[in-house]
Amino acid sequence: MSGLVLAGPSGLAVGLILGLVGGGGSILAVPLLVYGVGVSPAHVAIGTSALAVSVSALASLFGHARFGRVKWRCGLVFAAAGVFGALAGAALGKRVDGQNLMALFGLLMVGVGLMTFRKRDAGGEPDVRLNAETASRLLPALIGTGFGTGFLSGFFGIGGGFLIVPALIAATAMPLTSAVGTSLIAVAVFGASTAASYAFSGLIDWPVALVFIAGGLVGSAAGAALGRIVGAKKGLLGLILSVVITTAGAYVVFRSF
Repeated sequence: MSGLVLAGPSGLAVGLILGLVGGGGSILAVPLLVYGVGVSPAHVAIGTSALAVSVSALASLFGHARFGRVKWRCGLVFAAAGVFGALAGAALGKRVDGQNLMALFGLLMVGVGLMTFRKRDAGGEPDVRLNAETASRLLPALIGTGFGTGFLSGFFGIGGGFLIVPALIAATAMPLTSAVGTSLIAVAVFGASTAASYAFSGLIDWPVALVFIAGGLVGSAAGAALGRIVGAKKGLLGLILSVVITTAGAYVVFRSF
């Protein structure tokens, strides 16, 4: 019962970060479920996190689509390739010892935290399209990067937006705003694929997942509203998030060993 009580605030915290900064918050879901909510073993936390992240991404996708920030063809090809990677990653992740998996996850968090210190260029090609003329150039890049990011997403049970956004930009040269919106297609699909794999193995805590998702939806709405107020401070918020992710990753590694 105490786990269910803590699942709501944990989901709210992740959703709030996602709403405020636009990425990076989902990587905190697994350690929050393991060390905050008390979900055990680690594989159950990963499956539960994947489900929650998928639902949150799907909800956010519609908001970005309304403002024309989603490149649907690019996103769908990227996500389709990533499904195979996510399923392969989830299959491998379930074979890795839970303690070792958390240690690897902590190292990934430290790397992500350090990566988020870098400023990303908001430029790009706003009119990029996947069609008969650009297919020979874009398809190989989208399929290759999609599979790779899908694999990492499935292995660690994360949304992977921090990986998907730069991968989309590298593959298509689309602007950052379009990459953020388009990435949500892949985040939702990767999360659903990973969650399905873990659910098939009985590795999802459904009551905790539902409460966590409810908290995340509330947090996302609050974060989006607050983000409009403190929009000028997003650089500072991003810096704070970088420190939080790096510190949390170091803690996860420490606990794992």
